[in-house]
Amino acid sequence: MKGFLRPLSVSRLGSIRRYAGPFARSKLQLDGVKDVIAVASGKGGVGKSTTAVNLAVALAKKCNLKVGLLDADVYGPSVPMMMKIDRKPDITEDKKMIPIENYGVRCMSMGFLVEQDAPIVWRGPMVMSALEKMTRGVSWGKLDILVVDMPPGTGDAQLTITQSLQLSGAVIVSTPQDVALLDARRGVKMFSKVEVPILGFIENMSCFKCPHCAEPSYIFGKGGTQRTADSMGHHFIGEVGWYCEFPTAVVHITCQVKSVCETH
Repeated sequence: MKGFLRPLSVSRLGSIRRYAGPFARSKLQLDGVKDVIAVASGKGGVGKSTTAVNLAVALAKKCNLKVGLLDADVYGPSVPMMMKIDRKPDITEDKKMIPIENYGVRCMSMGFLVEQDAPIVWRGPMVMSALEKMTRGVSWGKLDILVVDMPPGTGDAQLTITQSLQLSGAVIVSTPQDVALLDARRGVKMFSKVEVPILGFIENMSCFKCPHCAEPSYIFGKGGTQRTADSMGHHFIGEVGWYCEFPTAVVHITCQVKSVCETH
């Protein structure tokens, strides 16, 4: 997709890695994991999990990186279905879960531990405990990048993750509608409060291309995510439309992420 991704500044991301705020000392640095990148959205249903899964697979397959994928969406885990995994993880001698690998990506999800269609009806403390186990009780091994599929919204679950893991940065996924962008703004402000840098915005479902004439139709409006990113002073990574060039777009993202890893 032409112009999908403007190059990320390596120097900018290098300064992000050196960033340390008042929360940094209490955050967990996962053994053997070089970078942890959160894929987040303020609103559900915008394609956050699809973006996270495709990014993780492309990083592994196209860039030959060692990649992990943490499905932190406790109430609606979708990684098991998207990654075609339907078994439970093994446990190490020191009682840590071993991620299940498929498509070259090591995956961990609450969906591995419950029946596929079972509702997870938990109150806050149980969710916090589960997320703590998912972040600190997993034996990831050596990874170049751990992609975290964040739960949508800006509540306790999100704060638990951002204050528990040493995140290199966050990518915000949104659709062009005003209501989705309003929630995306809230997500950005949440990351700002816990001092996690924003790597940029991705606009999903940006337009539909007619399969006959290839004429684009901007069903949800045009350019809303870029305007939001610009108004907040953040980088606009690019857009993904409702058509079959999506894998090509993901490859563009992975090339940028790989360049960041090589300068780490």
